[in-house]
Amino acid sequence: MRKKIAAGNWKMNLSPKEAQALTSEVITMAQAEYTGHAEVIFAPPFPYLSMVHHLMKEAKGFHLAAQTLHEAESGAYTGETSAAMIVAVGATHVLIGHSERRQYFGEGNDLLAKKVDQALKHGLVPVYCLGETLEEREAGETLSVNREQLAGGLFHLSAEDFSKVILAYEPVWAIGTGKTASPEQAQEVHAFLRAEVRAQYGEEIAENCTILYGGSVKPDNAKELFSNPDIDGGLVGGASLKSRDFTEILKALP
Repeated sequence: MRKKIAAGNWKMNLSPKEAQALTSEVITMAQAEYTGHAEVIFAPPFPYLSMVHHLMKEAKGFHLAAQTLHEAESGAYTGETSAAMIVAVGATHVLIGHSERRQYFGEGNDLLAKKVDQALKHGLVPVYCLGETLEEREAGETLSVNREQLAGGLFHLSAEDFSKVILAYEPVWAIGTGKTASPEQAQEVHAFLRAEVRAQYGEEIAENCTILYGGSVKPDNAKELFSNPDIDGGLVGGASLKSRDFTEILKALP
């Protein structure tokens, strides 16, 4: 059975005091109000990883993710962070291929494949992001773009290694814009991705593959999005910075 997950990507936001408060508030609210079985992933900025780990390490079902990693084991890469360093401060997951990394830092599928390999080598769970731009959607290229990103970054993996990966479909045109893919649009792509995984790795791995939706998930649309059979939770941006909003999104999961 595939996992249900609410993941919060804090991006480059919050002061240390705000990060501490957000972590503690979500844990407290979730423990008091949530009766389901979904897991929570926090992805704070790098300077806060150790602090957030300390705050959440006793909370059942909570996990820590870095927002990216470098593809090399170590070396003269000023400003970068290795998989081993991420593991050392308590993270168990890492975001790879977020659209902002693709857009602003030029990260392509070949590089992302190396990052995936590095994450898996060190026991990190890759949360592999993919999705089309507005121009690509309007040109009718949604499925082909997602197929290319999926295959280019992940289909070099063995079935065993692929089974450790979480997918996150995030239509670029819906990230931080206030726009959201309709539940039908989101479900179409999620079902397509699962079918591609099925063709590559077989039925069991496809059915157990967690696929999150990322793209302006909010408390008022989470339940409708998550009710679709191939949407297993959310990779949440802006709403993850508000403890009440993020907790309500979590509560939309079974």
